Amino acid sequence: MKRAERLHALTEMLRRNGSRGCSADRLAKEFSVSVRTVKRDLETLERSGAAIWSRPGPGGGYGLAIGASLPPVSLSAAQAVALMAAVSAAPDAPYSDLAASGVQKILDVLDPLTRARADQLADRVWVAETRSASRTIRSALEEAMAEQRVVRLRYTSRSEITTTRDVEPVLFASTNGQWYLVGWCRMRNEMRWFAVSRIERASVTKTACEGHSIDEVGTPPVNARPVHGRGV
Repeated sequence: MKRAERLHALTEMLRRNGSRGCSADRLAKEFSVSVRTVKRDLETLERSGAAIWSRPGPGGGYGLAIGASLPPVSLSAAQAVALMAAVSAAPDAPYSDLAASGVQKILDVLDPLTRARADQLADRVWVAETRSASRTIRSALEEAMAEQRVVRLRYTSRSEITTTRDVEPVLFASTNGQWYLVGWCRMRNEMRWFAVSRIERASVTKTACEGHSIDEVGTPPVNARPVHGRGV
C-alpha cells in the first residue's frame, strides 16, 4: 500500500471508530507497519489539518474529531508543481498565505516518490520576485472581506491626493497586472476601485457592511472573471 493510500485508510479507520479511538499498536497491525511509522503518519495528518486527538494511558489511543476528514490526495508530480508555481507567482493575491499553507498540506500527504519528483521538477520552474503590499495591509483587507466589515483606508490616488475613508469591501479584482479592492466608498457614496499598491494603511472596524452586492460593481473587465471559473 502506497503511503498516500495508507494515510487515507488510516483516516477512515479513525473515523469509523468514533469516540472509541484506536491504539497505535492496533493501527500498526492493521496496516502492517511499525508503531513508529503509524505515529509519523498521524503527525503528517495533523500537519495537513486533520483534527486528530490523542488519549494517553491504558485504554487510550488516537481518534478523529466528529466531522473531520482528509480526502485522498492523488496528484502527479507535474500537478503538484503547477500548484506551487501558481501560488509562488502570485504572492500579492488575496489569501496567498493561506494558499501556500494549503499547498504545503497537499505536499505533506503525497507519497514519497511523487513528492521527490515534484521537488526535483520544482527546481526547473523559476518565478520572478514581485513587490507586493505589506502583509499587515493585505491581512486587514482579507479579514474585512471575509468578515464583511468596513475597512478604514489611508489611500493615495493617482493624482497624489491622500485621504482616509471607510470602505465596504465587495470583491478583489486583478486586471492588467494590478490588484484592486472594489468596495462601496462611504466618503464618495459610490462604488470605487482602490489599487492595493496605493493603500498606505488599512484597519478593520467593528462596523458591519450594509450588503452592497457584486452586481453593483458592474460588468467585469474582459480579462477578468471569478476564480471559481478558472480552468473550467
